[in-house]
Amino acid sequence: MTEQDGNGGGLLVTDVTVGDRAGRAVLAAAGRIAWLGDAADAPAAARQVAGEGALLTPAFVDAHVHATATGLALTGLDLHSSLSLRDAVAALRTHTGATPRGVLLGTGWDETGWPERRGLTRHDVDAVVGDRPAYLARVDVHSATVSTALLARVPGIAALPGFSPDGQLRLDAHHAARRAAYGAVDAVQRGAAQRTTRAAAVVLGIGSLHEMAGPEVSGSEDLAGLLAIAAAEPGPRVLGYWGELTARGGLDVVRDLGLAGAGGDLFCDGALGSHTAALSRPYSDRPETAGHLRFDTASLVEHVRACTRAGVQAGFHVIGDAAVEQVLTAVGTVVEELGAAAVRACRHRLEHVEMVSPAAVDRLAAWGMVASVQPAFDAAWGGDAGMYAARLGVDRALGTNPFADLVDAGVPLALGSDAPVTPMDPWGGVHAAVDHRTPASGLRPYDAFDAATHGGWHAARAEHPQGPLAVGAPADLALWATTETLSAVLAGRGRPACRLLLVDGAAVPGPAA
Repeated sequence: MTEQDGNGGGLLVTDVTVGDRAGRAVLAAAGRIAWLGDAADAPAAARQVAGEGALLTPAFVDAHVHATATGLALTGLDLHSSLSLRDAVAALRTHTGATPRGVLLGTGWDETGWPERRGLTRHDVDAVVGDRPAYLARVDVHSATVSTALLARVPGIAALPGFSPDGQLRLDAHHAARRAAYGAVDAVQRGAAQRTTRAAAVVLGIGSLHEMAGPEVSGSEDLAGLLAIAAAEPGPRVLGYWGELTARGGLDVVRDLGLAGAGGDLFCDGALGSHTAALSRPYSDRPETAGHLRFDTASLVEHVRACTRAGVQAGFHVIGDAAVEQVLTAVGTVVEELGAAAVRACRHRLEHVEMVSPAAVDRLAAWGMVASVQPAFDAAWGGDAGMYAARLGVDRALGTNPFADLVDAGVPLALGSDAPVTPMDPWGGVHAAVDHRTPASGLRPYDAFDAATHGGWHAARAEHPQGPLAVGAPADLALWATTETLSAVLAGRGRPACRLLLVDGAAVPGPAA
């Protein structure tokens, strides 16, 4: 890749492969794609980048991210690779020694395959950290093990639903402990973590991040800081969502910060791994529970009604089929009150939507709702022998994440990572959507790529009518270190490195450039 100055305006990326056509060029000017055609016919430009035949695509959109937690995981204690309880404790010991001050934060442990057949307890953690506060999230980030010192920072936590004396917290007790843990992170550490996440996204060819914030995930100060960094510093754009009911002031935060929507991680239920996702039938491995719905339906109706009247996109974290049904019941009530057209115009979102019936799919399509999904969940936990099968039984497990059914019904998909639950890995997400562990549920390669690029713009109600590579579309582009066509990369399940990332037509400095 070579760059030179020239005459004219804008930035011309020439001699590139666009889709399956070689010898193409794209001119970016005033933040938009100003021209697209054969390189031989390219107009003059102030700057020119010779792509040397490399593949040029729309930049990826990660439609579900937690930037601060992701950055802290990238720079701190990541337990995803721990193969046993002993491994996790050893990693905690090393991290504690290398981090002499402040709260200890970790994420990613998963006891499902550990030989000890149990997860971390408060006593395991205390033996390593002593009197320091520590918060270690399970891989799904819907339960965590905490130290005694962190429990002491949350008065009344023992009376909250989900509390356990062994320090393994779920439900409201977990949310309270997480607020205390992340509330102890100062502004400097938060900013450093957020910059780490954006820098990592650049290397991966991600031009936009949908930040899923909320009072139970990251506070409004955290979100405001992230938006300020994104506005002031080059890098991926950040679209903010705030997961709080309108009755509790959620719409006020959306208006004050100029956010994309009122929802996202508005937790209507929990997660399958933590047995907190709300199911219509009990868990196979814990028949005494079917998970938990966190709100009454009337509150959700009020939220959808207020958002729809205000023309604001609402969003909901829903994993279990009972949670999906509850939200769709609320949306249906508002459809009856305000009309389907008003609801469709808001393009309300469901996040995760891992268990969804055919009838629910039809309602999603009829009401113009978006399914924001994470293919890496199926890759990690799907199939007939994974965590889903353990929690749900094989029959229900094989019906999870029915991407093909959603697309075939006309439900728009947006792909995301839910980082740090699974890593930001857009090519990996595309391949996981195609190589579904239930083969009939997988996507066609181009549908998966579209969901990882254009799907994120559609989910944010910001797409260009002719698509992300049309004249007039935002010039968010990625140049890849391969001369293969897009079809060849998708068929070969490749993960080419990003050579150059453009956001709003400007080259983003850093490793990708």
